[in-house]
Amino acid sequence: MSSSAPLGVMPRILIVRLSALGDVIHGAPVACALRDAFPQATIGWVVEGRTAELLEAHPAIDHVIRAPRGWLKSPRAVLALRRELRAHRFEIAIDLQCLTKSAIAAKLSGAPRRIGKAGSDGRELSKFFHNELVAVGGEHVIDHYLEMLAPLGVTSPRVHFDLPERASDGSLAEQILHSEQLPRGRFAVLNPGAGWPSKIWPPERYGELARRLFSDLGIPTLAVWGLPDEKALAATIVRASAGAARLAPPTSVLELGAVCRRAGLFVGSDTGPMHLAVAVGTPTISLHGPSMANWCGAYGPENVRLQIRYEAGSAQQRRQADDSAMREISVEMVFAACRRLIETNHAQRCAS
Repeated sequence: MSSSAPLGVMPRILIVRLSALGDVIHGAPVACALRDAFPQATIGWVVEGRTAELLEAHPAIDHVIRAPRGWLKSPRAVLALRRELRAHRFEIAIDLQCLTKSAIAAKLSGAPRRIGKAGSDGRELSKFFHNELVAVGGEHVIDHYLEMLAPLGVTSPRVHFDLPERASDGSLAEQILHSEQLPRGRFAVLNPGAGWPSKIWPPERYGELARRLFSDLGIPTLAVWGLPDEKALAATIVRASAGAARLAPPTSVLELGAVCRRAGLFVGSDTGPMHLAVAVGTPTISLHGPSMANWCGAYGPENVRLQIRYEAGSAQQRRQADDSAMREISVEMVFAACRRLIETNHAQRCAS
């Protein structure tokens, strides 16, 4: 199904991407592309949980509609979300997620045009709630999302994220750099955590990497963490680094973004902080086992995606797999990629 209905100069557009952190970051270029194409548009985004903080100051987004976790199981929450969405009088809803839940959110908005994905990309019951289905491609998920804008006449847009930095987040980042004696633009951020155990590269290897970065290249390291169990992984990095790594204090997502903006390098697996680093312009190396590097790795030719073996299977099988695919990535391989990325960026700075 498709529509060629003309757009006014001030369309009211809703983006639906409910979770998680990395996926919301992947959707940010959609908001930027819409703002570029329709400067006078009203653009909203419906999102769940704390990820909303990332969007609330975004220059391309006018309204962030927070959906509480578990809203679909509560008739009262569904009605409240419907009321809030309809108050904005959206004309177009773009469902980047295309699950039953996200499609219902698009339907609740009352938008006459509801754009979803055709074929197997329109998962669960989503195709029944949308009235414009787009056959999307794209080698990377970011390009995949951007192709959903074709019905609006937006094709091959410039990819940018424009994630904001609040003054308080920048101030905290500067405090961390000062207290840990980290030179701006000349330290590495290592993020050992991941949503799946099968995505975790051994923290001892991160520690060895930190040691090599310092001994061979003079680059100190900050080991970052989010959830409490990730702090233990970061502490292992510090212990294994022979003094080359510092343990980061607790940070929010926005604070971590501010830290990454000031780093010269980020290394981590397929997880939200890695995509955050890419979005704020940090040279990034992503490590992959149970996720496909070309699909969801560090975006852009200026970054590096490392994968030796893909842990195939269903999402549940890949989630429950061991870390053997990650262990096939050696410290030497990651260090070589770090050296190459650092030298490339140094040469670019010298030439500019």
